[in-house]
Amino acid sequence: MNNDWFFEKFALIADAPGAVATMRGLILELAVNGRLTLQASGNNLSKVRLDSLGDWAQGCGFPTSEQGHKDREILFAKVSDMNLLENTREITITNNTIDIETVKRLRIKVHPPGTVIFPKIGGAIATNKRRILVKPTAIDNNCSGIIPSRSCETTWLFIVLSAIDFSSYQSGTSVPSVNQSALGEIEVFLPPLAEQKRIVAKVDELMGICDALEAQQQERELRKSVLVRSSLSRFAEAPTPENLGYLFHKSYDIPPSELRKSILTLAIQGKLVPQDPNDETARHIVEKLAITRMQYTPAKHVKNTAKLCDADDNRYIYDIPSSWTWCRFGDLVLDFRYGTSRKCDRNSGGVPVLRIPNIQNGRVDSTDLKFTSMPSAEFAELRLQADDILLVRSNGSEALVGKSAVVCSEDERFAYAGYLVRARIPKKEVFSKYLHVALSARVVRDQIEGPIRTTSGVKNINTKELSNLALPLPPLAEQHRIVAKVDQLMALVDELERQQDASRENATTLLDAIVQEMTSGGRNIAATLES
Repeated sequence: MNNDWFFEKFALIADAPGAVATMRGLILELAVNGRLTLQASGNNLSKVRLDSLGDWAQGCGFPTSEQGHKDREILFAKVSDMNLLENTREITITNNTIDIETVKRLRIKVHPPGTVIFPKIGGAIATNKRRILVKPTAIDNNCSGIIPSRSCETTWLFIVLSAIDFSSYQSGTSVPSVNQSALGEIEVFLPPLAEQKRIVAKVDELMGICDALEAQQQERELRKSVLVRSSLSRFAEAPTPENLGYLFHKSYDIPPSELRKSILTLAIQGKLVPQDPNDETARHIVEKLAITRMQYTPAKHVKNTAKLCDADDNRYIYDIPSSWTWCRFGDLVLDFRYGTSRKCDRNSGGVPVLRIPNIQNGRVDSTDLKFTSMPSAEFAELRLQADDILLVRSNGSEALVGKSAVVCSEDERFAYAGYLVRARIPKKEVFSKYLHVALSARVVRDQIEGPIRTTSGVKNINTKELSNLALPLPPLAEQHRIVAKVDQLMALVDELERQQDASRENATTLLDAIVQEMTSGGRNIAATLES
């Protein structure tokens, strides 16, 4: 296989998830099928059973009383020893050792150098770890192995075993395992010893390239993470259109989730849109609603609180513009109302009821509804109104608790389930969509996550705790400007995410095509690539 070709192809598929791991697997597959080198030809290779490549290396019990010795002449390998940094391919060190007397007394089998071992019990089977013994070593009964015959070179056997996914041959559910009879029946190609050595050399060469490519990827990811932090910080300090452009530059490749967090944070810090001195201040909103401004010490669950709010200072968790004010979420809510506990189903008769799956991206999604029968008086209590806010108050996932959606006029025909709570907003003084932005921002999410309790495995928060959430409140006109800007930027992020997904999908499709090209047909791949 031409190394230049390898680099060229990898450059095309580097964005595909798991590209290096896939190329490693491809190398192994070509190697064991005799299609990696010019000298091998799949047409003249004999196929043999796996158990004909050598003798089985059996594991044995290892009493706790015999463990803990590190200075004896014989290694004793467990599955955990395969994870030691020193044992990437070969078992050179183990956490336990034994002596000849212990071997004789416990009748322990000691396996020779060159034996290839692997896990045979438990979840470790799926890791497909293979290791070569380089010293006389015993293995515990969670391991097995093969001692290669004279027709089989050790590293070639290692490659063959590494190319087989043993999890495909495991049995059992609670504790999976593989047995010798199932593995022994696996058929593999067996080239001559000289050819085995040539293939091993080629595999080592190409795996070295994979190591270098992986190191390059890791270095690129490290540089990218530094660049991401720098660009986000730059935009937060000076949210100008120019700096905003940096966030969306392809070379930065900032994760969309981080962009969304940054946009929401800047929105509720008063940094996303300019303040207008002609706007009526948020203090006037507070006065209209007869709200007492916050004058209390932050709750213990509020994270990283550096500043407090008092009657004369407009600071709480961070500085906000002078035209803004801090208030409690409950001070902006006319009333809270829990949803119905009635049983719902998908029969179309009755009242349509919204559930957690219907809360999507801050809006109500009515594509999957359930229904229930309900007296008209009860429905009148539960019927939603435009600009209501629906919040998740109870769910098995903590990440969903506090998730919100704004009700629009088309949603006024719905009731809602009991694990949701409706907050009715004074729409003339407060813009519901801005409250959704604030409830979605990290600093408010921190407050939500603090008091969440677990009852019978379910995460929940009550209306008193929701009422006490500290929110930064801008003037009403600025609330509308903020929401418009957030919507604009989130649309850009959505488009960026679609582009990134398409790029990864294209890379994955190309990767699959390359793998298909190289693994299909009977012609020697190396000859194809060299021609």
